[in-house]
Amino acid sequence: MIVFPNCKINLGLHILRKRADGYHDLETVFYPVRFTDILELIPDRETSGGPVHYSQTGLQIQGEAADNLCVKAYHLLKKDFPELPPVKMHLHKVIPTGAGLGGGSSDAAFTIRLLNDYFKLGLSKEQLLQYALVLGSDCPFFILNKPAFATGRGELLEPVTTDLTGYTLVIVNPGIHVPTAKAFAGIRPDRKSVV
Repeated sequence: MIVFPNCKINLGLHILRKRADGYHDLETVFYPVRFTDILELIPDRETSGGPVHYSQTGLQIQGEAADNLCVKAYHLLKKDFPELPPVKMHLHKVIPTGAGLGGGSSDAAFTIRLLNDYFKLGLSKEQLLQYALVLGSDCPFFILNKPAFATGRGELLEPVTTDLTGYTLVIVNPGIHVPTAKAFAGIRPDRKSVV
């Protein structure tokens, strides 16, 4: 089965405060964009050395395969669904990493959705959202994948009617990888809400 995890843009980003858990409270509008990776998942009938045989092409992803969010998504569900069979998973990476587009989060959320659908796990939307949140603050957005006003760490989502259909979006990537944790590390939050 093949899916096409899309990216998102932030329409504004207001950082309110640093939380005791090390994350930041924020306000933003997440907007899905049809610029996608390609993710394929099939059962691994050959059981090639473990529960996940992961491969990747396209843009480079830093780190080990075991740390990839798609692989982590599989293991997260495997804990609660031990009957999940071994799988072959291939990711063709098109969305640049470290660009603020949420490509890794999207890949993780689409993996959860794909496993739920393909293996008929019967997870509700609320359960999918909870699993996604374990993997990252903006992962739940990609379960819903519709424009949303995001608060909290980015996991509290309220649908909005923002529609950019008819507009041309130009996404410019200067090729500078900026990890999310590093981007947030030097922020001095402004406590005033934009709402």
